[in-house]
Amino acid sequence: MIVPVILSGGSGTRLWPLSRKNRPKQFLALVGDTTLFQQTVERTRKLGNAGAPIVVCSEDHRFTVAEQLQELGVTGASILLEPAARNTAPAIALAAMQAARNDADAILLVLPADHLIGDEASFVAAVMRAAPLATQDWLVTFGIRPEAPETGFGYIKRAEGVSDAGFKVAQFVEKPNAETAAKYVESGDFDWNSGMFLFKASRYLEELQKHSPAIHAATIKVFASAQPDLDFVRFDKAAMVEVPDDSIDYAVMEKTDRAAVVPVSCRWSDIGSWSALWEAAHKDADGNATHGDVIMHDTRNTLVRTHERHMVATIGLDDVVIVATPDATLVAARDKVQHVKKIVDQLSSAGRSEHLAHRQVYRPWGSYDSIDMGERFQVKRIVVKPGSVLSLQMHHHRAEHWIVVSGTAEVTCGEKVFLLAENQSTYIPLGVTHRLRNVGKVPLELIEVQSGSYLGEDDIVRFEDVYGRA
Repeated sequence: MIVPVILSGGSGTRLWPLSRKNRPKQFLALVGDTTLFQQTVERTRKLGNAGAPIVVCSEDHRFTVAEQLQELGVTGASILLEPAARNTAPAIALAAMQAARNDADAILLVLPADHLIGDEASFVAAVMRAAPLATQDWLVTFGIRPEAPETGFGYIKRAEGVSDAGFKVAQFVEKPNAETAAKYVESGDFDWNSGMFLFKASRYLEELQKHSPAIHAATIKVFASAQPDLDFVRFDKAAMVEVPDDSIDYAVMEKTDRAAVVPVSCRWSDIGSWSALWEAAHKDADGNATHGDVIMHDTRNTLVRTHERHMVATIGLDDVVIVATPDATLVAARDKVQHVKKIVDQLSSAGRSEHLAHRQVYRPWGSYDSIDMGERFQVKRIVVKPGSVLSLQMHHHRAEHWIVVSGTAEVTCGEKVFLLAENQSTYIPLGVTHRLRNVGKVPLELIEVQSGSYLGEDDIVRFEDVYGRA
């Protein structure tokens, strides 16, 4: 059995403004109706002999991961919460230790959660070809046959063959300049470094201990602190901070003499920029890729994405990227979009929040959208999933008015518990304990009007919470 390990970190900078820190690109539906994370999980289910996945993610994304797995009907997954990001070598070590609880020689298929694979049949076939190498104690990486002399990827040089499927790794090389990349592709001896791996849990831990003993020892201490919490596994933050920060490439793969590469052509992309998404997207006869309400005239080779409540029109554009969200719009030359991180850095330096969260914020019980705000007031559209309940809470600085638009709400306000139907409303005074529950079978939608001297999200005192946030 192959155990999928899904690495779901990410800061949400390269595809801003659609991607944000609290909802990076792997949790977005960029190509197709499901998210990149869900597509990665679904890809592993096509292997036929895959077990429940192990997902490594940040605490901020735990409910998003759980919800998206639930939407796929995935059960039995292990969701490991990193209290601090320490790169891929420690993350994979934690996953290997988790898998080793059941089988020390479990074969791990390590996949980043944010990659796109257009030809999944070829990828699945490559994994099956690589499996015998993994059972023979090779640490296998998948090399993507280069389609062009790309400078944005690392490369792997192949050495002699070790089976009909793979080759011993001669060298890992950093992202090259254009001239060097062209030489690599022309030689036919190099593949793109995909960051996907296949190996036994035990073999990875042995090689990590041999080549990066400090990471191995520190990660053992972290894993010893594991505590179950709902559907998640938590680790001690102080122990995690002590783990050296390093990638699997530097910590293990570049040092081991048991690295093998299996080449594969599967229309792979790491969706590392808006131009990469344009290349992967379906385009019209003029080379335009659009999503949402878009009208174009005399426009070519352009990517436009907009949200459901905003139409975008273009005239006389060529090689441009336009991305509109409810609170931010990006307009960039398509060959300059790799600099979007500079905008994110400016937002961070200015103390702004547009790089951190969308106007619509997702919670384990549903979502809320800040429709309007001003001095001493804020208006939110709140959607609560059927059967879900918010925490029993209180605010020191604001009162709230709730108006039910659709569905049925059970309201706790102080000592009173009552129902509200469509077009009914209630008032939650400042300082009064309250709770909202959706007791119906359809989503509950309401408008909340907040008023008070301070309206920040941190003005919440939780007394009871089914999601462990009290």
